[in-house]
Amino acid sequence: MNISGNTILVTGGTSGIGRALAESLNDAGNCVIVSGRRQSLLDEVTAGREHMHGVLVDVTDPGSVTALAQKVRTDFAGLNVLIANAGISRPENLLDEAWTPDDAEAMVSTNILGVIRVTGALLPVMANQSEATLIATSSDLAFIPMAAFPTYCATKAFLHSWLQSARHQLRRAGVEVIELSPPYVQTELTGARQASDPRAMPLGSYVAYVMDCLAEKNLPRGELLLNDASGRRFAERNGVYEAMFAAMNSR
Repeated sequence: MNISGNTILVTGGTSGIGRALAESLNDAGNCVIVSGRRQSLLDEVTAGREHMHGVLVDVTDPGSVTALAQKVRTDFAGLNVLIANAGISRPENLLDEAWTPDDAEAMVSTNILGVIRVTGALLPVMANQSEATLIATSSDLAFIPMAAFPTYCATKAFLHSWLQSARHQLRRAGVEVIELSPPYVQTELTGARQASDPRAMPLGSYVAYVMDCLAEKNLPRGELLLNDASGRRFAERNGVYEAMFAAMNSR
């Protein structure tokens, strides 16, 4: 992926990593289409920015994704980069008498099916370009789960596997596939407290790191993760999985 001169669509682009990445890519000289579920936030993100566009999309709604694909074909036929970033995270306590599968179903619908839907809808447009890239936001929790977030971590583990297969298949069409595996970052993914948690990586620092890796094409195995996340990535191979799982889930 070139760092500039692209037409890029970012799902979940009205907050957190999606918004910061959309803004940085726009600053780098790309036409960026930001999608989200609230028009007020889309207006806020795109205000005062050239070559930044907002589109209402709900990735859990197949009809909404179909409408997005139609708009892209009409208004943004040069789309060559999709960043499938929309995702939600909710804790779950399976021993709680009030627990139901509702939150799990919502996370599967957004984090897994949302990525598959937008990829399927927009891949025909991207495949017509001379250079195309699919980026999907996974997590370093795909490699070792945080047990308080069982379904969220499982959805990211699914994406890690699915993207490997997609990368293998799409190489024949010249479509690059990149897995973005963020660490714990100062966003509101799990609530307002996370955005100011000193244990989390500052959002600006993380997005700057991503931009540097994309510019330098520092993407071993098509994966973009922090160097210190390699311990989790290869914990099973290195024989330390059980120890790392216990350390992450000591409560």
